[in-house]
Formats: sequence, C-alpha cells, structure tokens
Amino acid sequence: MKKILLLSDTHGFIDEQILKFVKLADEVWHAGDIGNIAVADEILKYKPLKAVYGNIDDTILRAEFPLDNRFMCEDLSVWITHIGGYPNHYDARIRQEIKENPPMLFISGHSHILKVMSDKKLNLLHMNPGAAGKSGFHTVRTMLRFSISGKDIKDLEIIELETRK
Repeated sequence: MKKILLLSDTHGFIDEQILKFVKLADEVWHAGDIGNIAVADEILKYKPLKAVYGNIDDTILRAEFPLDNRFMCEDLSVWITHIGGYPNHYDARIRQEIKENPPMLFISGHSHILKVMSDKKLNLLHMNPGAAGKSGFHTVRTMLRFSISGKDIKDLEIIELETRK
C-alpha cells in the first residue's frame, strides 16, 4: 500500500502547511504549474516526486518533468497531465488517447477547481486536487491524499489548507 499526496498549481509557493502532509506521504504527485524548481527540490528533500510541467513552468521544469506522466502504482495505471480536462470534457490534445488507452486514474490540474469524479464510459476515476499555491482565483488552497492498494484507491481525503481573502 502506498500513501499519495496529490497537489497542483503551487505556482512557486510551498510552506510548512504543505510540507506537513508531504512528510506523511510515501510519494508526492504534482499535476503541474509547479512554478519553480525550488518547490520540487523542497518536496524531494522528504519524499519521491512524480510530476508534470504546466503551462506556467519554465524551461528548467520542462527539462526535469514531462508533459504527460503515465506509470503504474501498485496495480493501478495512472496518467497525470496538467491540462487534461475531465470526464465528458477532456482536452482536445488527449481526447483520442484517453478513449483508446484509458488509465484507471486520470489526474489533471490547471483549473484550480478540486474535482473527483468517475467516468463510467471509460471506467476511470478523475482527480484534480485544486490549487495548493497562493496565485490564482481560487479562494481555498486544496490538495488530495489517498492510499493505493493493488488496484484500489482508499481513504481519499480532501485537504483544505486555508481560505484566501
């Protein structure tokens, strides 16, 4: 069983509120708009990081992380991309691929809107952890954490860090 912390849209910001949860995870997954390499380096001081670059990320982050990250965690197939959309509204760039080769868990960021929903047509679960950073229109900083055991996602929890004014 692996404990996962899922975040997105940090936009160059990381603090003790985030790091407290990083330290409790087995792995951290970041769905893009990391903001700068210092954020990734800070996470990597504590835990392994699987990430993708987002639309605001510079050439350093684009050299370090892929646009799409497809991998297995336990027996669960995972696909992380920054701009991916959500069930029935997938981004045009990935629409054909997700229909032909759907993962069991599809993760995207970009919208700053936390979403967890199933796609019954493709038999997958979609997650968007919202935004953990302080830049953007979101009013609450959010992340997700969950465990993966075999093909099962368990103990899914929404983490609300703070309400922004």
